[in-house]
Amino acid sequence: MNQEELKAVFDKQASGYEEQQKKLAPIHEGLYFQLEWIFSELPQAARILCVGLGAGAELSYLARRFPNWRFTAVEPSGAMLDVCRQRARREGFVSRCDFYEGYVESLPDIELHDAATCFMVSQFILDPLERSKFFRGISERLQPNGILVSADLSSTVGSIEYKALLKAWVNMLHAANVPADAMDKVHSAWEKDVAILPPDDVKTIIKRGGFDSPVQFYQAGFVHAWFSVRSSLPSSRKAEGSD
Repeated sequence: MNQEELKAVFDKQASGYEEQQKKLAPIHEGLYFQLEWIFSELPQAARILCVGLGAGAELSYLARRFPNWRFTAVEPSGAMLDVCRQRARREGFVSRCDFYEGYVESLPDIELHDAATCFMVSQFILDPLERSKFFRGISERLQPNGILVSADLSSTVGSIEYKALLKAWVNMLHAANVPADAMDKVHSAWEKDVAILPPDDVKTIIKRGGFDSPVQFYQAGFVHAWFSVRSSLPSSRKAEGSD
């Protein structure tokens, strides 16, 4: 699935996306709760880059808890971005946000950010080199020692652990009243459109994108999350992607 096809999928899902995600709220809430403390030492007037944020759940969470922060919201789906903007307006923090329809690489030259979030985005980039390039684009938008918090589906596909997690994941989706045909579509999409890699492989990809060794701080089923700091290494060393 190329970028335009993926964008079309999210455009179609936008109207009911927030309601659907509420059914899986415990997964996201655990992630956001820890996100708050990872970012707790950022400047009082920090600027946060939210990449591929969909309907803006993490943006909403951070805006409520840090009333002086400003946000740059980047989302390729125009329909999703509209939902995000409406939420920001409804919750009273829209004046602290800049919204961009597109990708990190298409952002205009703006001030560097203190931190970035990127949840369930890089997994759709199947080529590892392109995936590292995606993270490089984020690192170049951050201040020195800027923090990235990212999350993606991760596992060793075909392993005993993967099969056990898959069974638990399907049971969770059943409990969330996700239609059976939707689950079939999810499994089919995973096979051809999602790069589910072992956690150590994802860490290597992030590191090669210009970050110091990522630290895994969260797991809920297949969802893994890491935080890492923009690397202080020169660009040539970052490009080598040495481990």
